[in-house]
Amino acid sequence: MELRNIAIIAHVDHGKTTLVDEMLKQSGVFRDNQAVAERAMDSNDLERERGITILAKATSVEWKGTRINIVDTPGHADFGGEVERILSMVDGVVLLVDAAEGPMPQTKFVTSKALALGLKPIVVVNKVDKPDGEPDRALDECFDLFANLGASDEQLDFPTMYASGRSGWADMSLEGPREDLTAMFDLIVEHVPAPAQQNRKDEPFRMLATTLGHDAFIGRLLTGRVESGTLKAGETMKGLSRDGTQIESFRVTKILAFRGLTQQPIDVAEAGDIVSIAGMAKVTVADSIVDPEVTEAMEAQPIDPPTITVTFGINDSPLAGRDGKHVQSRVIRNRLMKEAETNVAIRITDTPGGDAFEVAGRGELQMGVLIENMRREGFELSISRPQVLFREIDGERHEPVEEVTIDVDDEYSGVVIEKLTGVRKGSLTEMKPAGAGKTRVIAHVPSRGLIGYQGEFMTDTRGTGVLNRVFHEWAPYKGKIPGRRAGVLISMDSGQSVAFALWNLEERGKMFIGAQANVYQGMIIGEHSRENDLEVNPLKGKKLTNVRASGTDEAVRLTTPVTLSLEQSIAYIDNDELVEVTPNAIRLRKRHLDPHERKRASRAAG
Repeated sequence: MELRNIAIIAHVDHGKTTLVDEMLKQSGVFRDNQAVAERAMDSNDLERERGITILAKATSVEWKGTRINIVDTPGHADFGGEVERILSMVDGVVLLVDAAEGPMPQTKFVTSKALALGLKPIVVVNKVDKPDGEPDRALDECFDLFANLGASDEQLDFPTMYASGRSGWADMSLEGPREDLTAMFDLIVEHVPAPAQQNRKDEPFRMLATTLGHDAFIGRLLTGRVESGTLKAGETMKGLSRDGTQIESFRVTKILAFRGLTQQPIDVAEAGDIVSIAGMAKVTVADSIVDPEVTEAMEAQPIDPPTITVTFGINDSPLAGRDGKHVQSRVIRNRLMKEAETNVAIRITDTPGGDAFEVAGRGELQMGVLIENMRREGFELSISRPQVLFREIDGERHEPVEEVTIDVDDEYSGVVIEKLTGVRKGSLTEMKPAGAGKTRVIAHVPSRGLIGYQGEFMTDTRGTGVLNRVFHEWAPYKGKIPGRRAGVLISMDSGQSVAFALWNLEERGKMFIGAQANVYQGMIIGEHSRENDLEVNPLKGKKLTNVRASGTDEAVRLTTPVTLSLEQSIAYIDNDELVEVTPNAIRLRKRHLDPHERKRASRAAG
């Protein structure tokens, strides 16, 4: 059977996963009466809740005697470690662009990787039925983007299609019949070359591991494309690390191929196939699985370095151990090491005390997803404020700078530019109209300045702005950036909060807790209206007398407390504060709960 391997790449929310859904339906993967979840490829709970793709996944469809292997990739740069490796498995890419938004930062990030590998793209302008869609402008911007990224003449001569993934049609022209995806399938078969590896079936077996998965029954599963040779279940293979040293020799227990949404066992894998194999204990992502006679490892894509670090520690608050079942540091360490094994964009290092671990990664979203997953598995953690990683280049301190693209209503563009360029040390690179009443602002801003900015940005733009960011370069250190302006309200006692006490404290600032909440000494219960921290007593009840006065029994009406999400909490805290994360609660606290210890620590820091 003929083979085609393609990846679908796009910016966040431009419709990759929805399009793959339709491709599966129309190629006959599902029975007519089969119940299928929407966005079938986003299989884990967090992906469904947030509406984003976190892990790259493969599927395959048959079309007129050709098997098309399709890889759905994440759009967020935080998960870019996935994208870079996946692109080395395929022979062509379908680049999806939103007709209204045009190419966005992540489009640029992923496209640059695809062009560098020499892949020839098919550009699909999606969502052309949106009222504010401008397909022709989006297409012109794609051409400019390719030219700016140094595409070859062959890559610039890309075929284009217009589509609506949700409605399930794609046509070569805007005036097409708009019935189904037949034209897209035909174009993929015609334009994407068959894997060159298919000519290497007689050579010894070689495969580069690109993603690591786990199956409850089979164990570890490594997925990749067979570069040469054939593999039968039961054969003995060896694993080589990047530098060519042998990691282990193992017997292949199972070979699984992608068929629709499931993986099915096959007897033989041939050159060009994308398969998962089981049986190894130590081989991991970016290692080579080869025939025993092969001595050289295959070349693996370099991974972009981490830019931020967060400390994961044990939960040592007075409420520790009430919610979670995993609280010991060794259990946390094992879980983090397991994560680093499957996620090559993360680095784990032990701290001197042994109670905490430095986790370095690509961004706040990636960290938030990891913490949320651990929390759901029953872990209790204390998390520090994210810190940016610096580099010494030619004896000078350099920091990561990100390219920020913002689409915002015209009336809010002033405040956004002021915040990015004034307070956060960014530089404005471009500003242009982006449709009716909207402005697109592009700026280069230090990563430090963006920690915690998302919440402020949503407030400044009344929830209407869209902010996207992607790593741009390492640049010389830009000087001090001021942190949070307001101080916090700290509980001076432990117990359950009282409505009357909180009602009295409301003039002091915004509350993060409601009545009857468990609090402890050193816990942060609100934001102070001034710049200094203030210790308050949320447990102080109303003094009762035996004289009954009018107004005694009026119910206390509290303002609804501000509830911070996990990412907001991590971005909100200062360097002397932590986020306590348990399966049922997210609390903010001071690093030192005792007020005397806090004073000593602030003097030492000062």
